[in-house]
Amino acid sequence: MSIKQIRLSNQAKDQLIRLKTKTGIQQWNILCRWAFCLSLNEPTPPTPIDIPADSNVEMTWHVFGGERHELYLALLKQRCLRDRVDISPESLSRQFRLHLHRGIGYLATPNRIKSISDLVVMGKNST
Repeated sequence: MSIKQIRLSNQAKDQLIRLKTKTGIQQWNILCRWAFCLSLNEPTPPTPIDIPADSNVEMTWHVFGGERHELYLALLKQRCLRDRVDISPESLSRQFRLHLHRGIGYLATPNRIKSISDLVVMGKNST
């Protein structure tokens, strides 16, 4: 396993707090899964920026992925191969953080998500 712990940035934490209020979804990991998959669905790779791990929100990879943690890792590896990114443990960890934070940013776009039904509609439209 290449990704063990995930710590979010303060900006992502604040965005997730607002999303929790709007959607009623109280678990960080569920919102993070939505965000990660939303980013993976984008045709372009995430911008390679430095993302601080400066919040107190932290979860293990198994908490993030739940029973399907292996599927999420396979999706990440496949995306890295598609983007011609190395799949070393360090690279996978970096790409995961980039995708996760990009997806959280997309979900937190003003007026994009007003309720949980907006998440469902977004999920249907992205397939």
